Amino acid sequence: MLLHCEHVVAGYGSGGDILRGVDLAVEQGDFVCLIGPNGAGKSTLLRTISGLIKPRRGRIVFREEDISGRRPDLLFRDGIAHVPQGRSTFPQMTVWENVLMGAYALRDQLLVRRGLAQAAELFPIVVEQRHKAAGLLSGGEQKQVEIARAMVIQPTLLLLDEPTLGLEPRAARLVVEKMRVLNELGTTILLVEQNARMGLSAAKRGCILELGTIKLEGRGDQLLNDPQVKQLYLGRAAGVDENTPDGAGAREML
Repeated sequence: MLLHCEHVVAGYGSGGDILRGVDLAVEQGDFVCLIGPNGAGKSTLLRTISGLIKPRRGRIVFREEDISGRRPDLLFRDGIAHVPQGRSTFPQMTVWENVLMGAYALRDQLLVRRGLAQAAELFPIVVEQRHKAAGLLSGGEQKQVEIARAMVIQPTLLLLDEPTLGLEPRAARLVVEKMRVLNELGTTILLVEQNARMGLSAAKRGCILELGTIKLEGRGDQLLNDPQVKQLYLGRAAGVDENTPDGAGAREML
């Protein structure tokens, strides 16, 4: 087992618990998509795994080692890369400078060269636009730069928090296709995706998080075809264009 969350409880500051006993197992080479309503704790779970939030109770085990509460920079060196929701490029820096930031934790220059070469091969835009300020790129292009930066360390586990949020459909499909390629090359992916249909279609497995706990798990295609999942989590998105006002509302439901 690569990653195992055992009865994880976590929240923010003195507020209440957002995660209320999450149990989640991720195998090496897996591609798992987390879906659920807004406020269910999906982003909180990724932040807890990557060390941005300390669990109040429970354990997070990575490669058979308890990493609960370990600092994010140490977890990054251990092979856990987290691409957060929204834009995280440094807009005034060039595209290539942004990618180089992913190598800060590496001391072995051979590993740095290998990581940069792989990032450039998987995401040609980081070479094609290397001298351009990252803030001048489109949203989809910036997301590719963010993922390329994370891939420089050739992570064992890649955490992606709503990578298609705010992207136009063509850019979203390209980002999802890049995720598929990364997984096929051996990267284990834990994805939070607001577009439930797109996320479950891409992933091998899906998990539904609701009120801070995992309510349902299964193969991605199984959840897509489950009548209850369709009714509660896919909703109107199953029958509308996501670019229409109704479609935008359906996406918010996811």
